Amino acid sequence: MSTIGPEVADLSPEELRGRVAVELERTRRRSAELTDAVDDEELVKQHSPLMSPLVWDLAHVGSQEEQWLVRDVGGRRALRPDIDDLYDAFQHSRANRPELPLLGPGESREYVATVRDKVHDVLGRVPLEGRRLVEHAFAFGMIVQHEQQHDETMLATHQLRRGEPVLHAPDPPGPEPGGARRGEVLVPGGPFTMGTSGEPWALDNERPAHRVHVDDFLIDSHPVTNADFFRFIDSGGYRQPCWWSEQGWRYLAHAELSAPLFWQRSGDVWMRRRFGRVEPVPPDEPVVHVSFHEAQAYANWAGRRLPSEAEWEKAARFDPSTGRSLRYPWGDDPPEERHANLGQRHLRPAPVGTYSAGRAPSGAWQLVGDVWEWTASDFAPYPGFEAFPYREYSEVFFGPSYKVLRGGSFGTDPAACRATFRNWDLPARRQIFAGFRCARTPAAAELD
Repeated sequence: MSTIGPEVADLSPEELRGRVAVELERTRRRSAELTDAVDDEELVKQHSPLMSPLVWDLAHVGSQEEQWLVRDVGGRRALRPDIDDLYDAFQHSRANRPELPLLGPGESREYVATVRDKVHDVLGRVPLEGRRLVEHAFAFGMIVQHEQQHDETMLATHQLRRGEPVLHAPDPPGPEPGGARRGEVLVPGGPFTMGTSGEPWALDNERPAHRVHVDDFLIDSHPVTNADFFRFIDSGGYRQPCWWSEQGWRYLAHAELSAPLFWQRSGDVWMRRRFGRVEPVPPDEPVVHVSFHEAQAYANWAGRRLPSEAEWEKAARFDPSTGRSLRYPWGDDPPEERHANLGQRHLRPAPVGTYSAGRAPSGAWQLVGDVWEWTASDFAPYPGFEAFPYREYSEVFFGPSYKVLRGGSFGTDPAACRATFRNWDLPARRQIFAGFRCARTPAAAELD
């Protein structure tokens, strides 16, 4: 698990270098596992027009690492300036990347290894002070998070590929006694601190910390499950426009949707394809691979709504006993296996009612890990936002086109997951490991 947090301010430079080296190597092992799991033909193949070939992601993380850590932080000569444009995510759409003269599998592995050798040399020599980019080893943390985000993207590509299973992991733990008893939790209204100014590796869209007032609201104690979603489908939820937004209904009709992605009905049983395995859909797991539009339609059908981003964050991290906003739902300590389903330890969400050690002060379960959770909020900057170190990480995505997701999934690494971490995507996206929970505004009588 990741060991980087606010405590890095108390580490000596050598201790910090050691922590960074561990994170870099831990992350690279995951990238290697995801790319070594298939042969070269599968690496260069595009498994969906929504995704890059796996070999593109591999060389791309090396290219970003070279540009930021070797060239900028280290001030070293460029290794492969000729491939900068090939691996610039803004230059070429995912659908078109297979047509580019990409590095082959062997050349990509050699390139990222050479870059990493240079990075270790930079890490051993560069002062971790004097520039904002290197304070608390921020640039190194940014690169760790970037690679881990691409690892989750590559995991989604594995889910889209056809063929025999190549990834293996044990099942997650089962629900704990009493843990699956579901309902709502009331989060009292009032101000809380949203975002962060003190997390050393927090990205620009998480900053700065600011006070936000949220009215009283009720939020599901657990994510919406597959069993819940069965009822929505069986009631005709995909056939009734009254539950869908105008945009959502157009999307449903165009895409001819009738169930979450990877689901198929076999007689009276819903089946799903999961990393090459075909199996019955487990009723007690959080629903996954649903778009924002599907989540919103379900919430409307259930007489509820999706929580706002601020509501989600308050439910996840505000401790009313102290008035503090915590780093994680369970407190400020880094995630352990008992807290949440993170880091690709398992290849599926855990059943609801698991991980009691990860409950939030609000009483809500599994707010971190298992599935990303759609919120009702557009992706927008916080008051006082400053793009750093480049506009293309967050700023160019601000606006109504993108919806915010929170909490991380079973495929999200702890280095790229905390209660302030913000993910975003187009509302039609379903290949991501996304689910949701519902919220509502309480009636006056419920507050008496």
